[in-house]
Amino acid sequence: MTGATAGIGLATAEAFAALGWRVAIGARRHERLASAVKAVENAGGRGFGHPLDVSDPDSVEAFCTAAEKALGPVHVLVNNAGGARPGKLHELAVADIFAAVASSLLGSLYVTRRVLQGMLAHGEGGDVVFISSRAAALAWPRNAPYGAAKAGVENAAAALRGELEGTGIRSTLVRVGDTVTEFGSAWTPDQMADVGYWHQIGLVKGAVMQPADVAAAVVAAVAAPRGVALETIVVNPQPPKA
Repeated sequence: MTGATAGIGLATAEAFAALGWRVAIGARRHERLASAVKAVENAGGRGFGHPLDVSDPDSVEAFCTAAEKALGPVHVLVNNAGGARPGKLHELAVADIFAAVASSLLGSLYVTRRVLQGMLAHGEGGDVVFISSRAAALAWPRNAPYGAAKAGVENAAAALRGELEGTGIRSTLVRVGDTVTEFGSAWTPDQMADVGYWHQIGLVKGAVMQPADVAAAVVAAVAAPRGVALETIVVNPQPPKA
């Protein structure tokens, strides 16, 4: 699991742990790893935590090697790490543009590349899950780098289905609607104002999901019988009852 110390990532780790699974958690926020591992173990699984910056290939290699040593061969990868800062493209810092693309798109490619090497070597099949966003399928003003990165993730997930035919490895895309997470917790007041703009143009509807709702969809895809692929799952909150 990448980006698994909070939100959708942690909820998914706990959902797999409830099945008795071994779960490796990688994240940049090192100080949260111990509590995430404890949450996995409290849910019934075996946890392992290790620092991970998905945008750094050396960090990816170190995480995957450590996880394989601690827990054995990887059978499921969930690419969840990602982030962005909103704003008009011409006003965004170059570093913010790069961070959005690196965390969601490049990071998913780096981690998937490394994990697939192990999966193909042990020859037992497996699952690669990509967490995307409805921003990938919508024209989302003041969110162009993030939307573009997630659109790239969706293309990569589809391309891998072709590459992996006959290997027993499934490539699944989970496109997520509005969910309560820490996604915008580090935004400045000016950046938070963009959320109000999204409300004005109807991109934010008001109904939201909990991370566990998304985790249930991920588990459903991975738990599907071998020979069956839930290739694309779109998870959206239902509008409140009138």
